[in-house]
Amino acid sequence: MNLLLIRLIIFAVIFIAGLKLYGMYREWKLDREGPPQEGDDQGNRMVRCSWCQVHLPEDDALRERGDWFCSGDHRDKYLAERKEEQKEEKQQEGNNDKGGD
Repeated sequence: MNLLLIRLIIFAVIFIAGLKLYGMYREWKLDREGPPQEGDDQGNRMVRCSWCQVHLPEDDALRERGDWFCSGDHRDKYLAERKEEQKEEKQQEGNNDKGGD
């Protein structure tokens, strides 16, 4: 009976020492690798569609003139709307120039 108790104690000590060593190894490995950097997960950056404001991965998005879009349809709508706004601004500038003379 005493021999069984001694074996059990020895096994428990070895088991606890193994857990301690494993924990020290994991801590050493994490310290060696350092904190994760932002550039490590390439392609996972999220961008916002300029038309509908939905966020989507950069890999799935379309880019046109510095703006991001979730689809070709939204890109076309957004660019058409901007074109109309620019026309209106030019007309207003033209009207202001005529009225100022």
